Amino acid sequence: MSTDLTTPATAEALVAVFRRVLEREDVTADSDFFDLGGDSLVATRVLSAVARAHGVELGFDDFLLAPTPTRLAQRITASA
Repeated sequence: MSTDLTTPATAEALVAVFRRVLEREDVTADSDFFDLGGDSLVATRVLSAVARAHGVELGFDDFLLAPTPTRLAQRITASA
């Protein structure tokens, strides 16, 4: 029996992460991280938050392919 302490990846949870790291309140589930001014350094903060909250280690390439909260949640779920 495994004890999974991670939370399900939802777009809403990732919107909150994007808002926190980008310091913007106008983030939606379909907002593109890079269009909102995010860069590779800030992206590492998102990836760290994903690893802590969801137990999934994604790389920067994964983030480039899924730069919105909705798409990133789908990628996390597929990788879990």
